Amino acid sequence: MPGPIPILLMVRELGPGGTERQLTETAKKLDRSLFAPHVGCFHDGGMRASELRDAGVPIVRFPVHSFGSLSALRGARQLGRYLKENHIQIVHTFDVPMNTFGVLASRLYRTPMVLSSQRAFRDLVSPAYRRLLRLTDRLADGIVVNCVAIREHLIADYGVPGSRIHLCYNGIDTSVFRGTHRVPKVAGSQVVIGGIYALRPEKNLETLVEAFAQVHARKPETRLLIVGSGSTEGLLRARAAALGVASSCRFEPASSDVVGWLGKIDIFVLPSSSEALSNSLMEAMACGCAVVASRIGGNPELITNNEIGRLFKAGDAQDLASHLETLASDEGLRYALGLAASARIRNEFSVDKAALRMGEIYLHLESRSRERAKPET
Repeated sequence: MPGPIPILLMVRELGPGGTERQLTETAKKLDRSLFAPHVGCFHDGGMRASELRDAGVPIVRFPVHSFGSLSALRGARQLGRYLKENHIQIVHTFDVPMNTFGVLASRLYRTPMVLSSQRAFRDLVSPAYRRLLRLTDRLADGIVVNCVAIREHLIADYGVPGSRIHLCYNGIDTSVFRGTHRVPKVAGSQVVIGGIYALRPEKNLETLVEAFAQVHARKPETRLLIVGSGSTEGLLRARAAALGVASSCRFEPASSDVVGWLGKIDIFVLPSSSEALSNSLMEAMACGCAVVASRIGGNPELITNNEIGRLFKAGDAQDLASHLETLASDEGLRYALGLAASARIRNEFSVDKAALRMGEIYLHLESRSRERAKPET
């Protein structure tokens, strides 16, 4: 009887990012009677490396420093040896750098089945990368996406056949992210609005600051909490000062204590102008925050408006402020939406469900590969 299928999951690095976490949880949760996961990366430091090693997942480093250097050729040869020595049957790349390196090299060394991933809209990457991704779209046997919105983006904007796109929603560890500790607040208590973010332009946090200023003028008990680091921090601080709300805004650097900070937030806001399936939004939902998000990308796939949370027009500070004021004024509504959000993540978006779905994709492709390899009679 054949043993577990050797699979190599590839990502640029093993740090705290959402993609790195999804790869790690996939590797840890895959059924070991069916799959033997390995992980490949360019940089093998980072918090996820220890998790993988503790779970018994082998990690291999391909020391590629630049795609334009000899290290890329050396890394490709090393990958080829690793694929052969470990009888890897499926390579699955999880991010843009590994899509461009891993798909090309794995095809060169005739790996039976190669999968890439698309976990964000491509307008966030450079034109050079977009050209390379068009090539890997054709070379890969399939592309895994994390929401329907990205599937539609690939079909409409890049001409990828729908039959080659496989949907696997992100999964959240609901034993860590959970909302059971929340209790309704006493009337008149401070209401904390905000979130945990990478402070980048596409998060569009200026809209949040502007909406908060409108709400705070009418509800002075509200506070804004922004946890995260990045290039737009100075701009956000300056905007808060210009709007006269700096003393009611708190900025904290990026932190590993995500659950602790989410416990301090009553209304979690995701005002992004570009978003696929947001891990931070899912974590906030799992922790029982009332959530408000822009009506773009995968956000509507997570939030049923007025049942699970609230959706607003992206970039419209007035629309956002209207939702925030309603929620800030109604503790019962906040609590009910938080419970509903937590239940949705627990029931539909757990890491176990995500790993089960990924396993289904791998088995489907492996079966297709075996059929393709059968000699003609």
